Amino acid sequence: MANLKEVRNRIVSVSSTQQITKAMKMVSAAKLKRATNAIVQLRPYANKLKEMLSNLSASLEDGSSPFLQEREPTRVLIVVVSSNRGLAGAFNANVIKTANNLIVEKYSNQLKAGNVSIVGIGKKGQEYYQKRKYNVIGNNNELYLDLNFINVSKVTEEIMQGFLKGDYDRVELVYNQFKNAAVQFLTVEQLLPVPKTERKPDAKAVQVDYILEPSQEEIVEQLIPKNIKIQLYKAVLDSHASEHGARMTAMDKATENAGELIKALKLAYNQARQAAITTELTEIVSGAAALSSN
Repeated sequence: MANLKEVRNRIVSVSSTQQITKAMKMVSAAKLKRATNAIVQLRPYANKLKEMLSNLSASLEDGSSPFLQEREPTRVLIVVVSSNRGLAGAFNANVIKTANNLIVEKYSNQLKAGNVSIVGIGKKGQEYYQKRKYNVIGNNNELYLDLNFINVSKVTEEIMQGFLKGDYDRVELVYNQFKNAAVQFLTVEQLLPVPKTERKPDAKAVQVDYILEPSQEEIVEQLIPKNIKIQLYKAVLDSHASEHGARMTAMDKATENAGELIKALKLAYNQARQAAITTELTEIVSGAAALSSN
């Protein structure tokens, strides 16, 4: 009977876990809806702004804006967008792995010289690089508590000021781009200097009739900082939606696994209970036979 009690306790424990994972799935589904609406509304604007800026800045010289100036990447900043919480499958592990591969494959010399810095947006990435003694700049773990353009812009402004002062020559952005609840694309983008779109010689030129007021240079001067802020904000919203999608998928799978485990435990419990009953019946019959023979 001790075995039966142990199996019964395991069934109760797994059932409790299943209720928790089911509740977490429902919470993530509700949060995913809001996060998806935010990124879907911002993405067309961000893409159009980036496209327009590329068309305007393609004819400008590198010296027209300090954010366009290409420098030898002696000092590099990697912005790693993760989450504050776990239980989201491989969401955080994948983005950290992608950032590590970027550092090793592209900036190994800078890493050896101690010229690779990290800005972690999200507690998981922040703690990972702090434990490994990287030069982690700032603390942005509270950003997701009130996620909006103004708060993300404060982080972006610090990054832009560091680039202008020469604290780092290149800024790379690593995040999960949201597609749907089950699919996220790991993305690496160069944030600074702003990359220019190079037109291929055989590509068909798109004729766009712009009326520029007051001038092309002044407009680009205002658009570039705004575009940098929008691109980082879009990356954070993408990652935020991807996090909830990954957590919802992980909790759904955990709920299914718990259900299968409960079925297996109930089968084992019924088999053990049947074996115990059979043993008791055998003992009773044997005892009765022994008494009747006397």
